[in-house]
Amino acid sequence: MPKSRIRKKADFTPPPVKATNIKLTNRSWVAPVMLALFAIGLVWIVVFYVTDGSMPVESIRNWNIVVGFGFIAAGFGVSTQWK
Repeated sequence: MPKSRIRKKADFTPPPVKATNIKLTNRSWVAPVMLALFAIGLVWIVVFYVTDGSMPVESIRNWNIVVGFGFIAAGFGVSTQWK
């Protein structure tokens, strides 16, 4: 019986390296805006209490508290963009 030929295995060639594009965004604005919103909200509420409701906006009375907490909530919303 004739002897079969032995096949030579091909050397392993690794797949080509794909160039990955890493997109780096500049988010240096996030921290200052977040801290500014926190500070504005805090100052709004403190001014409302210190002036017995005559400032910052007298016509909306106790809704000034909601406005102050709105600024603080907006600061938390901006903080989700921080990396």
